[in-house]
Amino acid sequence: MEQKKTLYLECRSGISGDMTVAALLDLGATEENLRKTLAKLPLEGYEIRISRVRKSGLDACDFDVILEEDSHAEDMRNHSHMHEHGHMHGFDEEHKHSHEVSLHHDHGAHVHTHEHRTWRDIEHMLDGAGLKPRVLELSKQMFRIVADAEGKVHGRPADEVHFHEVGAVDSIVDIVSAAACMEELGIGKIVVSDVWEGQGHAHCQHGILPVPVPAVLQIAAEHGLTLKQTEQQGEMVTPTGAAIAALSEGKKPEKFIIKKIGLGAGKREFPRANVLRAMLIEEAKKQEERLWMLECNIDDCSGEALGYAMECLLEAGARDVFFTPIYMKKNRPAYQVSVLCEEKQIRDMTIILFRETTTIGVRRYPIEREALERRVEEVLTPYGPVKVKVCSFENEETGYPEYESVKKLAKEQGIAYKEMYRRVAEQVNKERITNQK
Repeated sequence: MEQKKTLYLECRSGISGDMTVAALLDLGATEENLRKTLAKLPLEGYEIRISRVRKSGLDACDFDVILEEDSHAEDMRNHSHMHEHGHMHGFDEEHKHSHEVSLHHDHGAHVHTHEHRTWRDIEHMLDGAGLKPRVLELSKQMFRIVADAEGKVHGRPADEVHFHEVGAVDSIVDIVSAAACMEELGIGKIVVSDVWEGQGHAHCQHGILPVPVPAVLQIAAEHGLTLKQTEQQGEMVTPTGAAIAALSEGKKPEKFIIKKIGLGAGKREFPRANVLRAMLIEEAKKQEERLWMLECNIDDCSGEALGYAMECLLEAGARDVFFTPIYMKKNRPAYQVSVLCEEKQIRDMTIILFRETTTIGVRRYPIEREALERRVEEVLTPYGPVKVKVCSFENEETGYPEYESVKKLAKEQGIAYKEMYRRVAEQVNKERITNQK
């Protein structure tokens, strides 16, 4: 099975649905798969255009949804101050005339409607479109995020709210296209940067709304997006874009390797390059760690007490605990107790040392450690399952059977521990060589 990839969205020029689709196409998603997916939707009255444009000298992919020419749609597009294609925000009780589009219902008839779609209508449409499971899952997830936000903004249940944003043909196309591209690229995890937003006001059918618009603000609040307001006048983040960012599982890793980069163009011209950068990344393997060593010298504590203290320290999460025989003043035999731990554990480890031993002082200092990459696997042997610690170094792997697993098998089989370890290790290495071939 192919390993799922991590998508990093750098939202320094905001984020919208069309920018995301363009960036994903630039990453390697194919126009053929995109059009094949969109053909499954019971929608007419639009076409898509994919092209190359330059933004502040950068070559970027541009994705555009072009609606059938009707004066109302054209007027809204011309007066829009947004990334996307004239999308409007929110619920409109008085104006129930949206883009005229054709809908295929289950009976196959073409129905022209001027009514705004609800989330319930869209969900029904998606469920009946025969989309791939992952595409359907992502599409519904993004629509639901916007629907919930719009519902709270306008004080209505999400299923009953009429939308300009999620009800518009171009928004449906944007969201399903983004889902199709993510599925094709094998995206399993999404991480985002801070989401940069403009300021001022944006025009919509209600009139003029503050930026960020209410739905974007609601999505950011509910899903923990970090908005960073810039001096740019106008809207940089749309509800669809915010919903895509809300799929993220946090911020990018501290260190990562970039495998591929895609640039998606926004529709407006900013002083800075108006592009969404999408990257396929791998988290850099951590080899060096900064840890702390806690030490104390003890000459008046029993072996039982020291043994119990070690158990308590390890149970509390110490990386390692060990005793070193030493001689203290007046040639008294003693032990140096050494505890390896993370910085955040220093206080807990110090408390255990004072509570469970007779020491009256604990010294500490930071250390750096380089460790091999490791993981634990379970291997089935003729004697039963055994846990194996697999360590990697310069593209070579070595497996070490875990002590407790080998001990358990030795007791069950009535075989000496060292003999059982030899047999298990031989079986493990043989199996690993076979799998590598």
